[in-house]
Amino acid sequence: MKRKLLVALGLASLAWAADLVREVRAAINRKDLAAATRLVEEYRARHGINPEMLEGLSWLGRGALFAGDLETAERRAAEVRRLSLELLKRRSLDAEKRLPIAFGASIEVQAQVLARRGALSEAIAFLEQELETWGKTSIRTRIQKNINLLSLEGKPAPEIEFAEYLGERPPALESLRGRVVLLFLWAHWCKDCKTQAPVLARLKNEFEERGLVIVGPTQRYGYAERGREVSAEEELAYIDKIRREAYAALDTMPVPVSQKTFERYGASTTPTLVLIDRTGVVRLYHPGEMSYEELAPRIRELLGT
Repeated sequence: MKRKLLVALGLASLAWAADLVREVRAAINRKDLAAATRLVEEYRARHGINPEMLEGLSWLGRGALFAGDLETAERRAAEVRRLSLELLKRRSLDAEKRLPIAFGASIEVQAQVLARRGALSEAIAFLEQELETWGKTSIRTRIQKNINLLSLEGKPAPEIEFAEYLGERPPALESLRGRVVLLFLWAHWCKDCKTQAPVLARLKNEFEERGLVIVGPTQRYGYAERGREVSAEEELAYIDKIRREAYAALDTMPVPVSQKTFERYGASTTPTLVLIDRTGVVRLYHPGEMSYEELAPRIRELLGT
């Protein structure tokens, strides 16, 4: 009986944690930071400082950043960082999934605050130092994403690894000079990536003959449908199945499979879209979906049509 009670309490705690983050995000989406703050404070009073609370707290920093309140965003990011580092004295960052999310968010918010205050060089230097410190953990790609957001546009596109691929053999980016390249970094589990596919198909149909090339890098995640653990070979077969079913309209799109490519492009958000001009320079770096109306004018401009 006692064991059942402990299990029930544990499940209730997990449910509360899931509800916390969901409800905090919902309050932030309603632009009700006061309600979001109360939720985190109530959870903290009941459960103390743990990764779940820190993830909720990290959303308060992001919410303040979205609202343009840089002082509060900076304060929340600093608090999450301080409390996370205390926990990290007794455990590793990747012992579970919530602390990396919270700690990564604190780094992201701090860098964005610096950048918005005009201290771009300082923000990039801060991120590069964090990358050096945490480069062997799960937040590596997220830190690189933020470096790229602040500095990749206007620079030569990082090369793509294509030793392993699905579909047509991917060309080296250097061989595509003279063409406009749209990189679509996607994940087999990603619903937003599937939503992006019709937009890409429309762009392909409209601009391919004028010089647009779409390349779709992806990577392994260690699992297949519903989180089922699989071997590397099984996951590759599953990725190919998703490619054929969900991206049939992009059947000629080369799909390099490489974790290194995702790290270089900071693709912790999927999809990530990258536009590269005819000289091999990045002109757009965008984590997240984009509409046809957003992408088409940028492509026309680069094609010169």
